[in-house]
Amino acid sequence: MSENHNSQPLTAAEISTAVNVMGQQARQASYALSQLSSEQKNAMLRAMAQEIRQRAAQIIEANQQDLQAAAEKGLSAAMLDRLRLDESRIAAMASGIDQVATLHDPCGELLSDVTRPNGMRIRQVRVPIGVIGIIYESRPNVTSDAAVLCLKSGNATILRGGSEAIHSNCAIADALQAGGEAAGLPKHAIQLIPFTDRESVTSLAKMDRYLDLIIPRGGKGLIETVVSLARMPVIKHYDGICHTYIDIDADPAMAISISVNAKTQKPSVCNALETLLVHEKIAAEILPPLAIALREKNVEIRACEQTLAYIPDAIEATEEDWTTEYLDYIISVKIVTDVTAAIEHINYYGSHHSDCIVTSNQVTAEIFLRSIDSACVFHNVSTRFADGEEFGFGAEIGISTDKLHARGPMALRELTSYQYRIVGDGIIK
Repeated sequence: MSENHNSQPLTAAEISTAVNVMGQQARQASYALSQLSSEQKNAMLRAMAQEIRQRAAQIIEANQQDLQAAAEKGLSAAMLDRLRLDESRIAAMASGIDQVATLHDPCGELLSDVTRPNGMRIRQVRVPIGVIGIIYESRPNVTSDAAVLCLKSGNATILRGGSEAIHSNCAIADALQAGGEAAGLPKHAIQLIPFTDRESVTSLAKMDRYLDLIIPRGGKGLIETVVSLARMPVIKHYDGICHTYIDIDADPAMAISISVNAKTQKPSVCNALETLLVHEKIAAEILPPLAIALREKNVEIRACEQTLAYIPDAIEATEEDWTTEYLDYIISVKIVTDVTAAIEHINYYGSHHSDCIVTSNQVTAEIFLRSIDSACVFHNVSTRFADGEEFGFGAEIGISTDKLHARGPMALRELTSYQYRIVGDGIIK
């Protein structure tokens, strides 16, 4: 038996039936959404933002229920902070919705326009994907981010948040749908699964009749579960094992600045630096001052045997360190012979997320940029810039380490597909 957050316990079969009904409703909503103009969608978004502001007290009250339950379960202070909503965070959520309303709408973009010798005109036009399922953990603001990005790109969405934020998520989703409907949003365009057990995840992942795409956002266990169950395409990223390689031709001050920023500016995110690689011929110059700079930020250093000669009080790194996403004030450091060795290490141990080279040698930089098999490859730029807003995309729904259909920061354009529209005048040959 499983439990709806505000009603009687439900069986797995009942949950599956309820999720499938949501899928049918979302499919119908998606057809209506595809007919909306940019102006109509923007009006709906602004109405949704206003409804969030008006329901701030209700959302905070719901959030307090989640915080109390989380504290009783012993969640860490960091997790409680991720879960917490207050007036300023709700105001920021509403402002974020208003910002999405100002972004360029990709739907209807003409990608190509060709007329064949027989007079047949073929246009390739950007269109919504249809129905998108998003499974996520912890942060209730994802409910708003995901829903409004899907709406702007013309998609219906089914959301399944984590159990720790169920009351907050329901309050936010209700506000978004109600506010949008007042401005003409189709019913069931935004739906949130109110069940907190895993059966709802299983049902969603198997619902390929109604769901066109599923996006899991969370820990590796969640993503692996969704990938193993999904009958529709999945866009994901497993880990953010991001690297910075300091080349022999790097400017030392720049190299230290970039490395410290990438590691310490916000270590708990997926684009933070985890492994630092240093050319052997610049190690003596770079490593001692770099170690001082990292220690000033309370970073624990785990070093290869060669690196220990320059940072003797570091912890000796193990094989496991090269494949670990710390998400903390910890960094692994390794000395390599050259850029080729750095590339080999990154492509073998990395997670294809974001990697950087620091060098003044343009030839070396181009070799690195061409050879690293990652979604984002940087030259003299901190990996912390692997972000949709920093790329000028506006809000993002996540960062994909896949190669199809989206790669890197996923924003509005990545939530669309395309359609060929062929026009003629009785053409049969």
